[in-house]
Amino acid sequence: MKGNAQTSHFLNRELSWLEFNQRVLDEASDPANPLLERLKFFTIASSNLDEFFEVRVAGLKQQIESGASVRSVDGLTHGEMFEAITKRVRKMVADKYACWHKELQPALAKNKIRILDFDELKRDDLIWLDDFYHRQVRPVLTPLAIDPAHPFPQLLNKSLNLMVRLEMAKNGQPLKHLAVVQCPAILPRLIQLPRDDDRRDYIFLGQLIGHFLADLFPGTNILGWWPFRLTRNSELYVDEGDTPNLLKAVEEELHKRRRGHAVRLEITSNCPDEIRSALLKTLNLTDQDLYLVDGPMNPSRLMMLYQGNHSPELRDAPFLAPVGPALRGKKDIFTALRERDVLLHHPYENYASVVEFLEHAATDHDTLAIKITLYRTGGDPRIVGALMNAVNNGKQVTAVVELRARFDEANNIEWARKLEENGVHVVYGLVGYKIHAKCALVVRREGNDIRRYVHLGTGNYNPNTAKLYTDLSLLTCRPEFGEDATNLFNLLTGICQFQGMKKLVVAPFDLHAKLLQLIAREAANAKRGLPARIIAKFNSLVEPELIQALYTASQAGVKIELIIRGICCLRPGVPGLSENITVRSIIDRFLEHSRIYYFENACQAEIFVGSADWMPRNLFRRIEVVFPIEDGILCDRVIREILGIALADNVKARFLGADGIYRRAKLSPGEKPRRSQSEFMALAVPKAIEKAKEKIPHVELIPSPFPKKRKA
Repeated sequence: MKGNAQTSHFLNRELSWLEFNQRVLDEASDPANPLLERLKFFTIASSNLDEFFEVRVAGLKQQIESGASVRSVDGLTHGEMFEAITKRVRKMVADKYACWHKELQPALAKNKIRILDFDELKRDDLIWLDDFYHRQVRPVLTPLAIDPAHPFPQLLNKSLNLMVRLEMAKNGQPLKHLAVVQCPAILPRLIQLPRDDDRRDYIFLGQLIGHFLADLFPGTNILGWWPFRLTRNSELYVDEGDTPNLLKAVEEELHKRRRGHAVRLEITSNCPDEIRSALLKTLNLTDQDLYLVDGPMNPSRLMMLYQGNHSPELRDAPFLAPVGPALRGKKDIFTALRERDVLLHHPYENYASVVEFLEHAATDHDTLAIKITLYRTGGDPRIVGALMNAVNNGKQVTAVVELRARFDEANNIEWARKLEENGVHVVYGLVGYKIHAKCALVVRREGNDIRRYVHLGTGNYNPNTAKLYTDLSLLTCRPEFGEDATNLFNLLTGICQFQGMKKLVVAPFDLHAKLLQLIAREAANAKRGLPARIIAKFNSLVEPELIQALYTASQAGVKIELIIRGICCLRPGVPGLSENITVRSIIDRFLEHSRIYYFENACQAEIFVGSADWMPRNLFRRIEVVFPIEDGILCDRVIREILGIALADNVKARFLGADGIYRRAKLSPGEKPRRSQSEFMALAVPKAIEKAKEKIPHVELIPSPFPKKRKA
């Protein structure tokens, strides 16, 4: 972007992400949420912030060190961006620990879940901990001296460590020394104390080790100890052009990740200045990289308090997703798909139907081949097992595996090898692009014909995260979809150039241009006085050209409603620029993950669903697939139910202002609270569907462009 005037039209990407994480943290402070769910949001916000430093801050620091002098689209230099991030994170850290000390910890204690200090322990606890320490902790500890003969140890990324200052006499003179004790990752960070009632009492591992430091340094006087944690650059750097074996290259980089350059030092707030300074100097960090901690050193480890089968009264009510209505009572999924397309809304409709699609194909006599893209499966035995079972049953099976799914690389390598060992043809995709598309193709012989069945989705082939993420799945046997899916897999596994698709839109080849064309069409329709509207739901909006296109459409009179969970670099509500654009973010029980694009098209609406967010990486550096919803009944459902209810949310929705600040929706007098995820759950339960429909107001987005009884 040229000129200073345009930089004010954009919000900073990194600061926008931090505002998203603040919204996650705000859920931890919301008393309307059950206590353990608040704790869950607290730990997620902490884990998110760790990853932000490992990847985004690490990359920014590299750019600063390179001496590059450029401005981002919002006008900030790398140095200015780093300063702004540091200031914002410090406030977030203060908010986080205030939430812990003033809200969560007291509320947990009130509900008999306590983290105790040593001075709160009774004699029986001390005896038990003494035995636990000597049997299970002491044997795996390694005290490390710091002196000319013992250089500062190589600390692993995000490991918990204790900096120890001690004194020891030599030739009758007291000499001060420093040492480090690493807390092994194999040990739990919270140690649960034995209780014969319903109390759940814990003590931090760091405190336990600190209490027994004299045992590790016999003959010395312990002057003090301070927990600290180091965050390192965890991005993988793989040059695919010079790498004959991508799998081995990724494995080698994984070993380096735990020892990447330091980017953040967290240390307990009572640590003396000279100890902090010595650590910063040793780690080549500055005061800007130092964060003082007044509470748990790694709050994400508090997730242990959430886990387990206890305290149901402190959790969300359990929700068991039913089978989608279109597949209910159907014995043969292929017969059901020959009748019409099936759209599943997860996690409100059970993801087991997608798994059964693959399992059925694996054992089906008429199935010839299965092809699938795998980004994050978590090594689920049902998905991986179905593919291996298909091989055993004589099917041709191909899995296009993405090894570089961030922080899942080691897991992906493990099950990719297992698939190969069991006869699955494993391919690692296209050089230069991550495979983020969600597509499965089943080829069957039916009589004298070949028919292809396709699954396309917005989420990964992971039944576990499918219970936690909102996503959409389309199952179809439309011939054009089958042909496109075949060509997609040929592109990913063979040597050919992209030739275009009949129905699927594929990044990085034509998705960006298609989106620009669709937005421009709405703007042209608005100028001609025709109905024009855009509704888009995705995780992030960053790509500048698309943002500018939305501004242009807004200026032409197009009503634009964006539902963006995370990053948004567009500035809505600016007079003369974006007054026709609204942006809302929904943070709730399930992670909003589905991507839906609605274009009014002068009452001939087009709806696209897919795997891509509107970010440069998705549009230009990944293989993404976006697909149209062509069944009229399914289009009506997306418009009226899925988008309609999301747009009506006034409980969990927060609206982005032109100032870059998100604010909760304010209910008008007499306005009924609407919580979209609660309504989706109510609509999904078979016995409650009619009651739910009576209670949930009908949201008339626009007069439906589809006749109510329109055929597929």
